[in-house]
Amino acid sequence: DGRFSKVANIIGQAMQYHPHGDASIGDALVNMGQKDLLIEAQGNWGDIRTGDDAAAPRYIEARLSKFALDVAFNAKTTDWQLSYDGRKNEPVTLPMKFPLLLAQGADGIAVGLSTKILPHNFCEVIDAAIKYLKGRKFELYPDFQTGGMVDATNYNEGKRTGKIKVRCIIEELDKKSLIIRDVPYGVTVSQLCESITKANDAGKIKIKKLTEFTGKNVEIQVDLAPGMSSDITIDALYAFTDCEVSISPNACIIEDHKPKFVGVQELLKISVDRTKNLLQRELQIKLGELEDKWHYTSLEKIFFEEKIYKELEQRHATWEKVLEAIDKAFQPFIKKLKRKAITREDILKLTEKPVRRIYKLDIDDLNEQIKGIETDIKQVNQDLEHLNEFAIAYFETLLKKYGKGRERKTEIKLFDTIKVQQIAIANTKLFVNKEEGFVGTSLKKDELLFECSDMDDIIVFTKRGMMKVVKVADKSFIGKDIIHAAIFKKSDERTTYNMIYVDAASGNSYAKRFNVTGITREKEYDLTKGSDKSKIHYFSSNANGEAEVVKITLSPNCSARNKDLDFYFEEIEIKGRSSQGNIATKYPIKTVRFKEAGRSTLSGVKLWFDEVYGRLNHDEKGQYLGMFEDDKLLTIFNDGNYEITDTELTQRFDAEKILLIEKFNPEKIITAVYLDNDKGQYNVKRFKIETSTLKSKFLFIKEGNGNVLEAATTEDEPILAVQTGRGTTVRKAKFKIAKMVEVMGWKAVGAKLMDYSKTVEMSWEARPKEEPTNQTELF
Repeated sequence: DGRFSKVANIIGQAMQYHPHGDASIGDALVNMGQKDLLIEAQGNWGDIRTGDDAAAPRYIEARLSKFALDVAFNAKTTDWQLSYDGRKNEPVTLPMKFPLLLAQGADGIAVGLSTKILPHNFCEVIDAAIKYLKGRKFELYPDFQTGGMVDATNYNEGKRTGKIKVRCIIEELDKKSLIIRDVPYGVTVSQLCESITKANDAGKIKIKKLTEFTGKNVEIQVDLAPGMSSDITIDALYAFTDCEVSISPNACIIEDHKPKFVGVQELLKISVDRTKNLLQRELQIKLGELEDKWHYTSLEKIFFEEKIYKELEQRHATWEKVLEAIDKAFQPFIKKLKRKAITREDILKLTEKPVRRIYKLDIDDLNEQIKGIETDIKQVNQDLEHLNEFAIAYFETLLKKYGKGRERKTEIKLFDTIKVQQIAIANTKLFVNKEEGFVGTSLKKDELLFECSDMDDIIVFTKRGMMKVVKVADKSFIGKDIIHAAIFKKSDERTTYNMIYVDAASGNSYAKRFNVTGITREKEYDLTKGSDKSKIHYFSSNANGEAEVVKITLSPNCSARNKDLDFYFEEIEIKGRSSQGNIATKYPIKTVRFKEAGRSTLSGVKLWFDEVYGRLNHDEKGQYLGMFEDDKLLTIFNDGNYEITDTELTQRFDAEKILLIEKFNPEKIITAVYLDNDKGQYNVKRFKIETSTLKSKFLFIKEGNGNVLEAATTEDEPILAVQTGRGTTVRKAKFKIAKMVEVMGWKAVGAKLMDYSKTVEMSWEARPKEEPTNQTELF
């Protein structure tokens, strides 16, 4: 009846139809109420974000939403059956004219069977239904009330082989704090906080303090430990806590009393076809009702217009004779009716009408009613003939009526793959027993090597010339006489190992330089020519390919005249680990000692920026930024800030806000055009960067609400192409900015370029080889 009812009362009523317990009915009702689609809730219904339970059923109230009344209930199209005890009629299914299963989602388990259909956006489900009815392609991706971000790359239409990743949005509050304003789907605030605390206790992340301020909105503040990078901490939160969760959908439905695995597209088609059939049934029922109404109204018109009602005033022996007389009086007019028979019920209904003096206006009113009914019949027949268009209009009406406020809450993004080794925090200490050949975290009485993460791989070299890579463990045997151990980085082409060893078989000593980029863990690799008695005379690890100078002292008993040699590693090429190397000397060596540090023999590192994920990389993905050694990176954002950073791959960038990213050159002049919203104009300025602080943003445009950076470049003589207007009113111009504006300070407001225009389009042009003769120059 549209009024709120106590949930306890609703539970009691529901129990009359099915022998469920009150708790299960109450839980199901609260679950539907929290989804805010079919049930309009009043009172404390709990919170899916915090996991708080709803108040007791006697304290909360509910009623059907207007949307539910529109799409879920129609007694005329409902199939009924007796309830479990035979006392009441209940619907077999509600005539749902909407893909509710996709919008709400569902999950549960049965014997040997499970289902997990994720919720989808209300408006997008309707849009997809309309596209399907129009014969166009459509896609559907999950959308969650809790917001956050979803990577649906492997969604696979929600089938059981699919998988999605869901993340909460983590923002940098300041250099020392992070803020989390939502939770991933299926995770509560308390669960999220607990996972962060556990990761911190396990040494996976390092935080100073975790504070939860959740009220109307989720708010969790993470204070960073001293010296911790916010970018690395964000990656670690996604890698080691419930800030990121993986969900495996499994769309399973019951069709013809059998389970059926489907994709969300097929599920939508089934639902839309079902809706279309229900709309057809409603139209057919309405058509029948209109035809009944037309038939009776036509009878009524004839009854009064032809004065057949006067048969009621005649003297007939019985009431049956009266009905027979009325029936006989109608016979000449049957041809005016669509039905060729008049039933006893029709006549009885006419005789029940109060008979009074009939005026012409009464007949005219009946004629108007008949015309209106005929118009309605014509419209219904047209809708039945064009059922597809009718269904499209139905969904469009639903979208217009109920779509406001139901926009997508979960942002669809592509997540970058977080390399755990890059962000793993040193949470354990590694020890070594060099003589006996053991490394591990439990050898606390032996030599401390370094701190590392329990997720790291360790590369170890022995005097015999063997190499092995092992996982950090309590105790691992490598081989006797360990000479070097370090954290192993896969695909590392920078770290170069310099080595001189003696081959026991030939007696020659070889020098080699090599990288270790890929290995099989726990496998032994022989770096010498393979003789069991070979051994290493000299070994060094160089993070950037440095090539030192060493002093080789030969055995005093050898026949060589010069017993002391200087050996230059830079004269040797870097090859694979299995290469034998170059002969350093054929005489026996007494010692090899370090003499002089050398320069790096490697060129700079090539760097790319992936605009999709907003990450730097060496994998040739995205925009090529150049060759970097100790260079810095310049980033200019559309909010008018610039930032100078290093080239650490762990940095995170919001690619959607970046206008320019390139190698930083302090001598380059930056040309920028921005909107001065207060004055309604575009300003232009040219300046050099005068700051040197890393990882701090500096606003270089005029501060003000609505001020945005439109274009920025570091070209020496930039040409700005501007287009305003549309259609026949398009105007184009080119501005040679270097001739118009002098170089000024980075805090300067700049000079006016042009007035504001809603239709403005700006782009930089490459400097032409020849000056154009037909282009107007503006100054």
